[in-house]
Amino acid sequence: MFFSDVIGQNAIKKSLIQEINNNRMAHAQLFCGKEGVGKMALALAYARYLLCTNKGEKDACGVCPSCVKFSKLIHPDLHFIFPVFKKKSKETLSSDCLEEWRKMLLHSTYFNNATWLKEIGAENQQLRIYTKESDIIAQKLSYVASQGGYKIAIIWLPEKMMTECANKLLKLLEEPPQKTIFLLVSENPGLLLPTIISRTQRIEIPAIENEAISTELINRFALPPKEATHIAHNANGNFIKAVEAVQVSEETLYYFELFVELMRMSYLRKLKEMHAWSFKLAGVGRERQKAFLEYAQQMIRENFVYNFHQEEMNYLTAREKEFSTRFSPFINEKNVVDIMTELSEAQQHIEQNVNPKMVFFDFSMKMIMLLKR
Repeated sequence: MFFSDVIGQNAIKKSLIQEINNNRMAHAQLFCGKEGVGKMALALAYARYLLCTNKGEKDACGVCPSCVKFSKLIHPDLHFIFPVFKKKSKETLSSDCLEEWRKMLLHSTYFNNATWLKEIGAENQQLRIYTKESDIIAQKLSYVASQGGYKIAIIWLPEKMMTECANKLLKLLEEPPQKTIFLLVSENPGLLLPTIISRTQRIEIPAIENEAISTELINRFALPPKEATHIAHNANGNFIKAVEAVQVSEETLYYFELFVELMRMSYLRKLKEMHAWSFKLAGVGRERQKAFLEYAQQMIRENFVYNFHQEEMNYLTAREKEFSTRFSPFINEKNVVDIMTELSEAQQHIEQNVNPKMVFFDFSMKMIMLLKR
């Protein structure tokens, strides 16, 4: 990943390049922003540029020994920490899944939690960065850089660290090994320890510009400009969502069908079917349950906005829009806040390991009354 490969984000790229060229790098940086804005792409481009031994004014050379190793993600001074799932009684480490991690990154640096879950065959698992991980990375970073330059540790989703792991990482950030750069890539920095945030230079990555997404879609998928512009608008700055719209993501389609099924059953008060629906969703694993609840919140928001008949404010796919022409009148100022509150509480309960059958059946029952308002 080069800076030239990062979609949009020109101001951020310029700032990061100047930081390295002026030798003013913070030893710990927090790249944060919503899904699909290119946080990992920027972190990788930054790491490559920093490790390059023949860097240009705006990008890494791509041909020096460092860049050749980086292209395969096997540079000895580049280290990754990322969430994994626990196998039986053993704490799994990032190194146990490094082959799958490299494969995913080499395919695309624009990915999300669902992509990673699918890559490691852990759709029904919750991902964590376990305590032992901090000891391993501390040991690796204690060595002198093999190439004589910097050592870089990229931590994806640091908010998924176990508490003890986070505390040990804090000590590393307070007393970092010599010539070491930590790049934390987060989607929810509010879940990090305040003391970790205070030790980092926070870099807010904004949504990608629509024009940049549209141009990338035209170049990558040979889409007609009008179609690319429409998809870019609906993606709302999220390139992952734009690609899913082109490829019709099976996961998104699954969530859409679950949502439609629930709303129709709740409106018709089909209690037996709602009970079966709750049991079905309870069996897909907590990460996918949380993803569904996020999708449901998005659909409620979009259907409420759909009532204003302002095309530029709407981010529905063609399939979703077809459903919303009939469903949106049921989402109004009398119930939208309460529905969103119930969805938010359901998501919180799932994160707290409350019985999912109870959570989803309780929510579906409440929807019966809320849709009638």
